[in-house]
Amino acid sequence: MSDVLPLQDPGLATEDPGAARASRGGSIWKLLRERPSALLGGSILIIFIVIALLSGWIEPYSTNQQVGPVFGHPSARHWLGLDDSGYDMVSLLIEGTKVSLIVGFAATLVSMVIGGGIGMISGYFGGGTDTFLMRVTDYFLVIPDIPLMMVLAALFGSSLFNIILVIGIILWTGTARVIRSQVKSLRERVYVKRARSLGAGNWRLITRHILPQVAPLLVANTVLTVAVAIFDETALSFLGLGDPSKVTWGSIIEHAFERSAVSAGAWWALVPAGVCVAILTIGCYLLGQAIEDALNPRLKVAHLTTRGFKVRPLVGREKGAS
Repeated sequence: MSDVLPLQDPGLATEDPGAARASRGGSIWKLLRERPSALLGGSILIIFIVIALLSGWIEPYSTNQQVGPVFGHPSARHWLGLDDSGYDMVSLLIEGTKVSLIVGFAATLVSMVIGGGIGMISGYFGGGTDTFLMRVTDYFLVIPDIPLMMVLAALFGSSLFNIILVIGIILWTGTARVIRSQVKSLRERVYVKRARSLGAGNWRLITRHILPQVAPLLVANTVLTVAVAIFDETALSFLGLGDPSKVTWGSIIEHAFERSAVSAGAWWALVPAGVCVAILTIGCYLLGQAIEDALNPRLKVAHLTTRGFKVRPLVGREKGAS
């Protein structure tokens, strides 16, 4: 009896889960090794997440307890001084990190669900469904974000839950357009058409063949959206539309301006919160941009350098001729 095994179609072979995990781990390590910006951005994001998770244990003072004079100067006991109420600024910044990250990630989740769902449906079904959903997306896209968020926050109230919904409802448009364009390309792939010809329904095609392919792109867009969501929450809180019962970076800046911290020379009540917003935004941008470049290698050839740019000689002129 022959021991020859039957031939198997490579396209139908089942991938080893261990090999798949190793491949993904290798891709992540390769990304971090080739793009130091990804390592820097990821480190910044992880540091802020760890601070938020450990906020209850590492805050030196209560955020509702006056521990010194108004606008007290930085000292050995209070590294960043005191705010307009005599509260420790380090404790306020740590508490603000927790609330701001909660708003940023929760609003991004809402945005990803809405934008990803609309982009998936629009790109997969096309036709009238695509036209209708994209026109709705265009209407939301042309409206300025901050004025629309101000109106919605004023209408629905300034609770933390409402702020998350308002920001999430505004930020889904970019995700929808990116996912739509990718899905329109994926639905024409050979393996999708083969699965459809074998009787696979729309739900199976979307969940088993298309969604896994767009998931990395959705993750990269999520990281970039977190920074925008935190910035929008800071802007709303600075304008007085945030949750007054919560400490956020935006509310810290708002209180500093209202109590004339600039006139009093108390820079420590204003600058640290703004620096935290800027650093976290830069970290999310570096990480998200690195992931996006890794997913789309064509972006790497879109940059011109003086070393690679050369002028072609005139036709018929010999090299070195005067």
